[in-house]
Order: sequence, then C-alpha cells, then structure tokens
Amino acid sequence: MNDSFCNNVLNQLGQRLRQARLVREDTQADFAFRIGVSIPTLRKMETGSPQVSIGTWVNALDILGCISDMDKLIAPKESLAERFEIQQKYAGRQRVKRSR
Repeated sequence: MNDSFCNNVLNQLGQRLRQARLVREDTQADFAFRIGVSIPTLRKMETGSPQVSIGTWVNALDILGCISDMDKLIAPKESLAERFEIQQKYAGRQRVKRSR
C-alpha cells in the first residue's frame, strides 16, 4: 500500500469519528475529555493524522460503543473447511499417560 492510500483511509476514519461525535452532540472539548486527550489531539484524529496512538483510537471507539469492531481489523482468516480438517486431524488422537 502506498502513503496516499493510507492517508485516505485515515482521513475517512477521522471524518467518521467527527460525524459520530456530532451525532452524539458532543463538543470537541467534551469528547476529548472523555477519551483522555487534548483538543489538539482530537483534531488530529478527526483530520486523519497518523501521529495519534492506537490506544487513543481504542478509547474513542469504546466511548462510541464501537470497540467490538476493533476485533474485525486483524481477525484470523479461517475457513470452515480448514477448521474441519484440523478437527479431523486431531479427533483420533488420544493423550498417553506416563507412569511415574
């Protein structure tokens, strides 16, 4: 991915954050206080700055009730067929007890 694409994604994320804040009718000062950052940091988030830490984004998503969406970002890619194969591979195995 190139920098232009990444910047575009961050800009869109920032716009969605701003929109969610406005829907809640929160001022920048109120929302910044809730997520534990300064107003300038919130402005950076809303403009798509890559300088904002992931922890700050997690706090913001938690306040907005979207924290469960974070799990989808890098969820393991596992098909049902792969899961079935793994289960079949280990289904016949039994643990052997060692005598002491």
